[in-house]
Amino acid sequence: MTRTSDPRPDEAVLDGLRAAVPAPRREPPLGYPAVEAWEAENGVTLPEPYRSFVAEVSNGSAAGPSDAGLQALGQLPACWAGGEPRRPDAMFPLEDEWIWEDDEPADDEDARIDAVFSHGSIVLCAQDAQAFWLLVTTGPQRGRVWLVADVGASPAPDGEPAGFAEWFRRRQAGDNGWG
Repeated sequence: MTRTSDPRPDEAVLDGLRAAVPAPRREPPLGYPAVEAWEAENGVTLPEPYRSFVAEVSNGSAAGPSDAGLQALGQLPACWAGGEPRRPDAMFPLEDEWIWEDDEPADDEDARIDAVFSHGSIVLCAQDAQAFWLLVTTGPQRGRVWLVADVGASPAPDGEPAGFAEWFRRRQAGDNGWG
């Protein structure tokens, strides 16, 4: 199991996440025993503050006025068409943006694209039917949010480092550049 434990976020971070999603839109939190069971089954420790958010605040959220909601831990959007099985414990294959539609096709390109969609991350939500926000769970990008689409993949937004708390708060606030 990839065991990279982050310190639990302070209450101010969790309070900011609580404020970002109204209580009526929250799904019941999982609690730490269920989160730890998911982690053991999937061979990875979730990055903070997402881990504490799912355990203590909300395991996903219903759609709101400015977004399509947040997937429950381990769940996929109805529009997900991924090929390979999800492998949150496998190494996330990118460190920099990759727009594959601009590249000349390579022999291993399909396998590399499948790995971007399925390795080292969990799906946070669908941006639309062909683009998804992922939280990276392994490697140098661990804890960062990426946008992965049919044309390429990019750290959110526009290459700036963004973790779950910042991405989620800005997305819930309707910042169009974030979601």
